[in-house]
Amino acid sequence: MLAQIRKARQEESGFTLIELLIVIVILGVLAGIVVFAVGGITDTGDTAACKADIKTVTTAVEAFRAQSGAYPATGDVAAEAALVPKFLNSYPDTVTYSLAAGDPDVAGAAGAVNDCTGITI
Repeated sequence: MLAQIRKARQEESGFTLIELLIVIVILGVLAGIVVFAVGGITDTGDTAACKADIKTVTTAVEAFRAQSGAYPATGDVAAEAALVPKFLNSYPDTVTYSLAAGDPDVAGAAGAVNDCTGITI
């Protein structure tokens, strides 16, 4: 009886510790590659969101000008007060609006949450 148990144990096969460690290392390398590959996708999404905010504010400023005959006053607070009730649901914090020589400039705000600085359309 004891001989039969020993024979059955010898015939059992399984993974060794080295084989399991190799599989874990391979999975770790693949996970690291995926993490770095996904990081670029987030940056692309933030850039697209900033561009959309800039275009939205630009359109609202031009609509304000078409209706009132002049651009809204310079500055985030003044522009927000002029545009939010009719032309924008809410003024995005990622965009700044300034008026220089009668031509408006809508650009990314420095230090904004998504940091739209330097983004142009």
